[in-house]
Amino acid sequence: MAYANWRLEGEWLKNCTCAYGCPCDFNARPTQGHCMGFLGMRITKGHFENTSLDGVTFFAVVSFPGPLHEGNGQLQPIIDERASPAQREALFSIMSGQNSAEGTLFHICSLIVTKMHDPIFAPITLEFDEVARKARLVIPGVLESEVEPIKNPVTGADHRIQVVMPEGFEHRVGEVASSNIRSSGAIKFETQGGHSTLAHVVQTPQGVVA
Repeated sequence: MAYANWRLEGEWLKNCTCAYGCPCDFNARPTQGHCMGFLGMRITKGHFENTSLDGVTFFAVVSFPGPLHEGNGQLQPIIDERASPAQREALFSIMSGQNSAEGTLFHICSLIVTKMHDPIFAPITLEFDEVARKARLVIPGVLESEVEPIKNPVTGADHRIQVVMPEGFEHRVGEVASSNIRSSGAIKFETQGGHSTLAHVVQTPQGVVA
């Protein structure tokens, strides 16, 4: 099957209510039985057909009543308000999963999400330092999150863990950290000391290539 020509490269951030390590990455049940969080990226270099996506930031807040593979999820897209109409449509085309091969991230999301909330277009501020395991996301009135290194419970020193997923559909190598989240859009929740993954990714219609 032929898909539209697109590519997204950039800084990937996934924060959720699960314990460090995110059981979903291991096909295990979410820590609390349900999963709430967000994922997305700042595109450093990207395109959809002839539309450049360089510099565009987007996220999606999600909620699942149980393990992700059981579906019945909710999702609300958030796109930086600075994105042009053409860039917005390009991202919707990618996020729909219709231009991705079976078993890839956006295709899987299209199968496990049953309720799509109206998209939000708002200013997005993202500070991102993968090596330091630090990040800060601010979308006023919609979503805020801080990321810091996991601390050694005895010494208080920064604790470093990487997750390597040779066949991962989100990323290949991710830095694991701790996150606080306050979500006040259509999917409302708040958590402290939850999971975070920071990664550099390259997504294509055939899935993750880096």
